[in-house]
Amino acid sequence: MDDRELCEMARQARSRAYAPYSGYTVGAALLCASGRVYTGCNIENAAFSPSVCAERVAVFKAVSEGNKDFLKIAVCGGRSGQAPAESFPPCGVCRQVLAEFCKKDFVILLAGPDSFEKKSLEQLLPLGFSPDDVDGSKGKTE
Repeated sequence: MDDRELCEMARQARSRAYAPYSGYTVGAALLCASGRVYTGCNIENAAFSPSVCAERVAVFKAVSEGNKDFLKIAVCGGRSGQAPAESFPPCGVCRQVLAEFCKKDFVILLAGPDSFEKKSLEQLLPLGFSPDDVDGSKGKTE
């Protein structure tokens, strides 16, 4: 699957978002090494904290079905009912969730109205905290 197709899947997923409070709809399409694509959309809640972002929906769907080998994700977002005006990067929480399962060079496609920007996870989450940081070996001096 090429990058443009993945971005189009994110745009389509955006149309299913439930965002009555923020007015921003987001779609994501996550490509796994198996070739399977998991889509997600943001789903808001009146209590706000139970809301979940599109990227996390896609990741959690994949993981819940046994897929953790991710190749890249496309993200598309903007004002409800309007074409995206510009690229819409993942929030900090979503970046951290991606860091749990992906290497620093993991590709994130920021889909705009007619094109996309290609970024690495490391570019969007410099000095990120990953499972490698939990093993206790980092930060120790000899």
